[in-house]
Amino acid sequence: MNLTISGHHLEVTSAIREYVQNKLERVTRHFDQVIDIAVILTVDNLKEKEKRQKAEINLRMSGKTVYVESLSQDLYAAIDTLIDKLDRQVMKYKNKVQEHGHDAIKHLPDTFEPAAAPL
Repeated sequence: MNLTISGHHLEVTSAIREYVQNKLERVTRHFDQVIDIAVILTVDNLKEKEKRQKAEINLRMSGKTVYVESLSQDLYAAIDTLIDKLDRQVMKYKNKVQEHGHDAIKHLPDTFEPAAAPL
């Protein structure tokens, strides 16, 4: 798994990097087929006194790419919300993949009778 954490108008400190890595362990624990993760942390000055913190993630899995973004007044709160959204989407994809494999068994005809064994 490749992990890229970058900042836009923000210096990514080791504390922020460790915080993001610890939070991403929850996602990789639920679904281990993650190929690549790109996290972008941004600070935007919208008004003089108001700052908006933005966290976005682009996660590539086998078969799908998931993009999630989160906005908040605090960067750590934005990261927490981001991971919650990402975890929900990953679990939804995992359930879809697992259910897809079992559809064929559910739709077999009920009148299946095994061949009679010779006596």
